[in-house]
Amino acid sequence: MLEMTPEEFEELVGRALDRIPPELASLMDNVAVFVEDEPDPGRPEVFGLYEGTPLTERGEWYAGVLPDRITVYRGPILRRCETEDEVAAEVEVTVVHEVAHYFGIDDERLEALGYG
Repeated sequence: MLEMTPEEFEELVGRALDRIPPELASLMDNVAVFVEDEPDPGRPEVFGLYEGTPLTERGEWYAGVLPDRITVYRGPILRRCETEDEVAAEVEVTVVHEVAHYFGIDDERLEALGYG
């Protein structure tokens, strides 16, 4: 497994978030991004997870709720990648994938766009 400190990995996640176009980033509200070492045991190789109510499903009722959560998992990505460049690329794809879920884009569409 490729070695990378948690801080180095978090920096890659931050850089991926910084690459989100400003016009989309400005629409991101009530969402928090986390980095964790491992996903739940039932899904050991998932790279990221979006939990919350997509922007497209929010209505007048959406107020006073806890922030949505995007989690990027360090362990599965490091196990899959062989170089730091591969890790950086996979982190970017994972961040885009989970942010897209926040905007209401489903897995099928993400696959078609190359972010599956």
